Amino acid sequence: MQSMTGYGRCQLERDGREMTVEVKSVNHRFLDISYRLARHLTFLDDALRKGVSARLSRGHVDVFVNYENHRADAREVRVDTALAVAYQSALRELSQALHMEGQISVQDYARLPDVLTVQEKEEDQQAVRELFEEALNGALDALIDMRAQEGEHMCADILEKVGSIEALQAQIALRAPGVVVDYRDRLRERLSALNEGELDEARLLTEIALFADRAAIDEELVRLLSHTAQIRATVRMNEPVGRRLDFLVQELNREVNTIGSKAMDADIAQCVVQAKGEIEKLREQVQNIE
Repeated sequence: MQSMTGYGRCQLERDGREMTVEVKSVNHRFLDISYRLARHLTFLDDALRKGVSARLSRGHVDVFVNYENHRADAREVRVDTALAVAYQSALRELSQALHMEGQISVQDYARLPDVLTVQEKEEDQQAVRELFEEALNGALDALIDMRAQEGEHMCADILEKVGSIEALQAQIALRAPGVVVDYRDRLRERLSALNEGELDEARLLTEIALFADRAAIDEELVRLLSHTAQIRATVRMNEPVGRRLDFLVQELNREVNTIGSKAMDADIAQCVVQAKGEIEKLREQVQNIE
């Protein structure tokens, strides 16, 4: 089980090319990839998306890419000969207009705007792509390792809360039969007081049966334990389990709410409140699980 929160970084250098990839992720309902590539690296767009999608299934993922080419052939100087000739013509015209003589050297022309420009040479896209994919996978390895470590801590916390819910379920199951008994005794006392000690046993049994039917929570208690058992099994699956856990927590909440509405007993109501508190903590944890 993995958390959706993590960070990974990988820096590689090969043949004068240096690639640094950083990846960080936080919880998100789906897989949402955010990145910004420099214009000369836009050919990596597809490799980036496929690489992240192949390793992660959920979370908002930010990818930062920094690339530097230190090779001797990485840049070239270009000469705009036509512009230099135009400068020469303009300077001669200026010299004649001002009646001034002067010699202009090649170095002077080189310092004029845009006569010499330094440009990046076209990259070997295949070499850059291979270096990027290796760096991306290295960063994702570190990210996944951090997410897995946090996932282990979250797993222990989830199991602890599931244990608390199961303990509360046991208390409710122990108390449930007494609810009908208490209702029978109270009803008997009231009917006896109203009828001056005379009781209609048939009517009494009917009322008790109706109450027992309304207050029956056996099915909910069984389903509650079934859901906690499924959670225990799910957190040990070797696959993304966040959505499954989210569904199971919703079902836990549904069963506990039903128990609270049917039981009509102060002790059970107190257990229900505690169980809902544990379920809410579970819900918060599950939101961060891939």
